[in-house]
Amino acid sequence: MKAVSELEHLYYKIKELRREQDITLKELSEITGLSISFLSQVERGSTSLAITSLKKIADAFGVSIGYFFQGVEKHNYVTKANDQKAFKIEGSDIEHIRLSGEFEDRKIETFIVTLPPYKNFEEKFSHSGEEFYYVLEGEVQFKVNNHDYHLKEGDCIHFPSKEVHMWRNPISEDTKLLSVLTPKIF
Repeated sequence: MKAVSELEHLYYKIKELRREQDITLKELSEITGLSISFLSQVERGSTSLAITSLKKIADAFGVSIGYFFQGVEKHNYVTKANDQKAFKIEGSDIEHIRLSGEFEDRKIETFIVTLPPYKNFEEKFSHSGEEFYYVLEGEVQFKVNNHDYHLKEGDCIHFPSKEVHMWRNPISEDTKLLSVLTPKIF
């Protein structure tokens, strides 16, 4: 028997909960502000789902985001290439591919991050944890506590996430980074 992935489980639980609460896609669309076609694609697992959209869906059903992840098998050490799905966080052009395995008490989150050409990510932010980035392809400029770092393929940077930081792709091609973060996000 094939283990169900976390994302497949998530999509199934959304559809299951909608049916249990006898809510149509149209009604869910009206409550969440998300389009019917998008919600339908989510339930079929044919689109990525941003955390902000999942939060709207959870609020519409009166459950926490954690509800959708209950019952997922949490001991998958391997992430096969064909299971690595790209997603974007709402309002961002950055593409992420999650690489982390699943097991109890996991501390890190790993991604391949693709930054579009000449894109500035100027939102200054900080949070608890650590961040590590290794440049797989292209170039990236980081600013960490008002210090500028220009990284090229093969270079890396590691810093405490509490430091105010921002980044940008200064070249005409996509830049790909291996990203390792704490704490875990998903």
